[in-house]
Amino acid sequence: MEDKTVILTTLNEAWAAPNSVVDLFLESFRIGDHTRRLLNHLVIIALDEKAFSRCLALHTHCYALVTQGVDFSKEAYFMFPDYLKMMWRRIDFLRLVLEMGYNFVFTDADVMWFRDPFPHFYKDADFQIACDHFSGKPDDVGNRPNGGFNHVRSNNRSIEFYKYWYLSREKYPGLHDQDVLNNIKNDSFIRDIDLKMRFLDTAYFGGFCEPSKNLSEVCTMHANCCFGMESKLHDLRILLQDWKNFLSLPPAQKISSELSWRVPQNCSLDSLRHYAPPPVNIPVNIEQLNGHRRLVEIL
Repeated sequence: MEDKTVILTTLNEAWAAPNSVVDLFLESFRIGDHTRRLLNHLVIIALDEKAFSRCLALHTHCYALVTQGVDFSKEAYFMFPDYLKMMWRRIDFLRLVLEMGYNFVFTDADVMWFRDPFPHFYKDADFQIACDHFSGKPDDVGNRPNGGFNHVRSNNRSIEFYKYWYLSREKYPGLHDQDVLNNIKNDSFIRDIDLKMRFLDTAYFGGFCEPSKNLSEVCTMHANCCFGMESKLHDLRILLQDWKNFLSLPPAQKISSELSWRVPQNCSLDSLRHYAPPPVNIPVNIEQLNGHRRLVEIL
């Protein structure tokens, strides 16, 4: 984009398999309202060789980010060691993107894009993030952030924040990036660097935790609060069909429509609580990022 903003997502072999998450993700851009053009600005960060190969078959902009000695190819179950390593690898990589002078929208691949989200971003925010639960106030640190969707502007404040966020994993061992963010979002360090943090309204940026109720306004929907690939795929397919059903309505009916999502179904908070293991102390030793020149060429 003209203001050096890129859209980033990460992909591993499990989510890159045919008829899996990445196919639904890309389809949402193609059938969304004014979202197809945003594919020109999407860079898929492949975490293993098979994901990179599949990306090249599906999309124009792909970048291979491989960590020696770590296998990110399989499904990373919530709060398991590989999941934690993958999440912290992502935070470290995004810090690098900011240091290169790029603003970004980071989106998990299980976030469906139905409308252009940029008109709903706060103009004065350095860091703005979607929520599992939104209190109604964008500056309320009591909101429950979800790291699967955020918009960040590159400046000294955001760079220092990402460094602090990454280092804070040592203060909170065994927690993933989202829980650590929830612990540090009110730290004095955030105020000292004058970071402008905002939380995005679930009316526009919803998810299975707290679905957007109005299909005439929704921009994105995230398959959060969901455990297991099959459950996620089942509900995402229904979500896309619900959107197609909405699009098929005459314009006048869209405005007055009471059509709502039929999900979550297989995804639920109960299943997440049942399967999530307790936090454990896991040392995360991540190598320095290589391939900077290749990334610049893609961005």
